[in-house]
Amino acid sequence: MTQLSPATNPAEEGTTAPAGTTAKPATGSGKSLYGGKSSRRVTVRDIAAAKERGEKWPMLTAYDAMTASVFDEAGIPVLLVGDSMGNCHLGYETTVPVTMDEITILSAAVVRGTQRALIVADLPFGAYQESPVQALRNATRLVKEAGVQAVKLEGGERSAHQVELLVSSGIPVMAHVGLTPQSVNAYGGYPVQGRGEEAAQQLLRDAKAVQDAGAFAVVLEAVPAELAAEVTRSLHIPTVGIGAGAGCDAQVLVWTDMAGLTSGHVPRFVKQYANLRATLGDAAKDFAEEVVGGAFPAREHSFR
Repeated sequence: MTQLSPATNPAEEGTTAPAGTTAKPATGSGKSLYGGKSSRRVTVRDIAAAKERGEKWPMLTAYDAMTASVFDEAGIPVLLVGDSMGNCHLGYETTVPVTMDEITILSAAVVRGTQRALIVADLPFGAYQESPVQALRNATRLVKEAGVQAVKLEGGERSAHQVELLVSSGIPVMAHVGLTPQSVNAYGGYPVQGRGEEAAQQLLRDAKAVQDAGAFAVVLEAVPAELAAEVTRSLHIPTVGIGAGAGCDAQVLVWTDMAGLTSGHVPRFVKQYANLRATLGDAAKDFAEEVVGGAFPAREHSFR
């Protein structure tokens, strides 16, 4: 399938505008994808242009309007409503139980909480594997009911037909190869993917298959850094790394991991930029102690 060609300067040209009008830039300064404010959302054309410029960009997960608004104001250009919500938001052991209803509700909240970021929603396990038609039905629901601008699905060659139908129907697709968490039961865990010549060649075929099917980007998860860099050089669409080294075009982390809210073990590839679990725990304890001791509510917190 023919990949949509990006505009020469999408950040300047913007999306197609009605006759007699001028499309607004995606960013507040120059062409940079990260940072800034604008009167329109980042688009897949902006993502393609960043690849051409060699610009790296960040992506984070988000599952609610308030958190999404913080990331949007921080200038994060792409937010993923990931099925990782199963682990870090809904209390499941894996991503497998996440439903279309859950993804749709939380995706709509993220859309409502943002103005600039491109919002990508995961198609959960069982929502696209049956057939391309099933994938189209569920992706259409996310676009129409939740208002997302793109969807993400796992799998390379095995999911290429789904990607092709979605893209030809007007729904941008971010693909996901390497470690695909929805296959946890088949893997027997979360092993690194692409080790060894045969596995590396299969991963490269998977990445090229989704590119040829029309995906605008592809996530590489738990892939050796050298292989991820080779895949990135081989593709004309951007790669988004998570545990795939610094050679990818973009990087994504689950926000609760990144911000130190996750308890217990976190993957090796995670860097914690804050310790929100300790901060929130301390705040809760301070509140409780003031309530028990009678210090809260004080006079200034009461109506008269």
